[in-house]
Amino acid sequence: VGMVLLAALGWMEMLKAAVLAAVLMVATGCCSPRRAMRSVEWSVLLVIGAALGLGTALETTGAAEAIASSLMGLAGDRPWLALTVVYGITTLLTEIITNNAAAALLFPIAMSLAQRLDVSVVPFAVAIMVAASASFATPIGYQTNLMVYGPGGYKFTDFMRVGIPLNLLFWGMTVAIAPHLFPF
Repeated sequence: VGMVLLAALGWMEMLKAAVLAAVLMVATGCCSPRRAMRSVEWSVLLVIGAALGLGTALETTGAAEAIASSLMGLAGDRPWLALTVVYGITTLLTEIITNNAAAALLFPIAMSLAQRLDVSVVPFAVAIMVAASASFATPIGYQTNLMVYGPGGYKFTDFMRVGIPLNLLFWGMTVAIAPHLFPF
């Protein structure tokens, strides 16, 4: 409650409030240091770190530019089509790797694509944020999906049956709305 109040009232940034809450929980004995360390998702942190490094490498080596050139072949000089392709690739990646990793991989490519099209990168960034966050089609795409997968008795296909239509709905809405709110 204290963490939420500190962040909601603007007295502290959310990250700092969360760290303070975690430290206080360990200091007051609410959570043991051993349990706190076991709760850290090291594999997720490793994937995110690797994806950020890979994203930087894509940008530094020029691979992002090369991929953007390939996407330009698909989209031509049509920013809406390019936005549609970027969203589609991001949504596919976020279903099989973490959402953070998908965003980290696609953002340098989207930046290069926007520069080549001579348009604002903002609609592309918004599309990547939504696509990376809207992971409904697989239980492995997002942590909360995994949390309910086992206890809920769901099957992999349950996620696909409901998630694919939701992903398509979000895709269409984002591609249609983002350029109006954040013009190219």
